[in-house]
Amino acid sequence: MKIGIVVHGPNIIDSGYALKIINLLKKFGEVKCRLGGTMGRTAVIDASLENTIDISSKLLPSESVKLFKQEEEDVIFLLNYGKSSVTGHTFGFKVFKNSFLSFEYEKNYFKSLNIDFDKNNDYNINNNDYNNNNDYNNNLKNNLAKNNNLNNYNNKNNFSNDKSLDDITFIQIERPGEEDGSVIEWSQKSSDLTYKIANALDLKVLKPETIIKKYFSKELANWINKSSDKIAKEDFFQFEGDISEEKLAIENSHPFEKTKKVRNIHGVSPNENIFLNGVVIGRSNGENLSIIAKNGKITDILGGTIKTHGIEKLGKVDIDKAIVKTGLLRKSAPKPRIIANDNESNLQINNDLNKNYLKIAFLDHAAEDIYNLKNTDLVVTIGDDTTLVASDILFRFSIPVIGITDGDLDKVVEKGFKAEDSTIIELESGLDDIAGEIIFKKLFNSKNMIKIDLNMEHNNLLNKNDLKVEKIEDFKNQILNILNSITFKYKIKD
Repeated sequence: MKIGIVVHGPNIIDSGYALKIINLLKKFGEVKCRLGGTMGRTAVIDASLENTIDISSKLLPSESVKLFKQEEEDVIFLLNYGKSSVTGHTFGFKVFKNSFLSFEYEKNYFKSLNIDFDKNNDYNINNNDYNNNNDYNNNLKNNLAKNNNLNNYNNKNNFSNDKSLDDITFIQIERPGEEDGSVIEWSQKSSDLTYKIANALDLKVLKPETIIKKYFSKELANWINKSSDKIAKEDFFQFEGDISEEKLAIENSHPFEKTKKVRNIHGVSPNENIFLNGVVIGRSNGENLSIIAKNGKITDILGGTIKTHGIEKLGKVDIDKAIVKTGLLRKSAPKPRIIANDNESNLQINNDLNKNYLKIAFLDHAAEDIYNLKNTDLVVTIGDDTTLVASDILFRFSIPVIGITDGDLDKVVEKGFKAEDSTIIELESGLDDIAGEIIFKKLFNSKNMIKIDLNMEHNNLLNKNDLKVEKIEDFKNQILNILNSITFKYKIKD
């Protein structure tokens, strides 16, 4: 049996359950693992799992799933440890939908679950919504029977020619180790692994229709009652929850109008950072949160306070496909791992001390792929959040940063680290971006990466490492000269 495992987020790794489940699944077949999303990369490195979990590419969870589909895996697992079952379950369905349900087949899939959209949608998950896995054989028999009925439904109704819906089982393992931990078999093809893993981890098997009815039934009912020729692909699943036009104050517009979109976020707690594609765009005020966009620009956050600077930095975005997180990027604070001299790692760090140049990078966006900078000698970061995230990641590679900040820091990780010889310069509010633009133009020639020659002919008294330190210090002084031309009010934190 070929088994693909998509690992999402740092919590499943930090908890130790990612490795535990990977080793468990190895007993049942040939296992391949890759990360889905970017926030778990540092956790993979700290856990020394980069040779087990592929982190070589920056992929969305659904992109990782689709790769396994192309590789014709028999079973694909999604491992996640959401901050609550609400966030975990809604996340899992979005990944399943984006990975498996092409637009033509969505309607019949939902009908095949026998969801009655006319019933009251407000209810809590109870024991009737779980498959009782105390009696393994009966559960497996019932589940396989259900699968056969679905296949009959597909054949009668010309459900799909997409073999992946029939030939690949997609299973989510959510919050293992917690009382509300669960296993969800999203796809129609059943696997005995669902119950074997659930029993091994002492988890309940949750029915997918329960999640869909609880969190998505309003939008599904609206969509299913429409004829397919009157609705565009991008219209479906703009909403993630029940929210009225009046509440959104969208006048003279249909809620599915292409230029105006709403994304309702589940499982939010008060006073949490709101991340969109890695950028902090605001802070939550309560448990109900909706992000509103018009023509690709965030215009409002219901249940939260907008961070204008973050919205400007984000630019245009498709909120249907954007990665939204609330709270901390990484809750736990394990001991960071320095891998610069680790010969057993497959991260391909360039430790060439004899090269005749310095590579210096410019970074003003925390959502960029910071791991692409692992072979640089110095990184200049602009903004508090960007500096915090970048310095914490680059600490693992022993790469110092010169951070230009203004004290407008959102707590995005529990504890941040920075490499030796790093310097953080705090300006007055609002000046970090102004300084960054000037530094980018004058010192980087409007490029994201520059090289500084290490000319030994005029530095005969210095060895290569001393010359490197001298050149970095000289570059720092050039930055300070630029800052002095803007303001004399700043703090230097080494």
